[in-house]
Amino acid sequence: MHEIFVSMNNFFQSMGVQGLAINSAVESFFLVPPPDFLLIAMDLAKPEKALYYAFVCTVASILGAVIGYFIGLFGGRPVFNFMFKNKQDKLEAVEKMYNEYGSFAVFFSAFTPIPYKIFTIASGILKMNIWKFILASFLGRGGRFFLVSLVLMFFGEAIKKYLELVILVVTIIIIIFCIIVYKKRHTLIKKDNTNDDN
Repeated sequence: MHEIFVSMNNFFQSMGVQGLAINSAVESFFLVPPPDFLLIAMDLAKPEKALYYAFVCTVASILGAVIGYFIGLFGGRPVFNFMFKNKQDKLEAVEKMYNEYGSFAVFFSAFTPIPYKIFTIASGILKMNIWKFILASFLGRGGRFFLVSLVLMFFGEAIKKYLELVILVVTIIIIIFCIIVYKKRHTLIKKDNTNDDN
């Protein structure tokens, strides 16, 4: 499997920016190497174009995510089970996250190393509001790719081996922030419901 991924990555890399776009789009709904590897290589080769590469990655990834959404919407659970080898527990886990956190769940998967493709297809199956899905995907994917490109643009090769740590730290900060916002929102809704009852 590792050799297949390396070959795929080399193929996308040979196509330049077009390869980056295709890699980003397909990775949103199918099993190919994450575009981060190619994005990092291109950012380091031409740091002056890092933000452009991040933009290409983001837009292509969202287009791929919409494809994944419609695969789930029209293909349903049978397609999900076929693509992910009958791992029904994964879909149930995603559904639980949706029920608990709503569109934040999509944002988390788009920003973190969680397999994003599972969430794009599951979003269609669970009939999530497509505009909320696109917004959460845009914020998550854009945040991730622009963070990588900005860090590499300013710090270059020296920061490369610490990128995962940087993303992890930022993810933890964002998760804490989102939990605080979610709890405050939940508390306000409870107060409104209590006032309505009175």
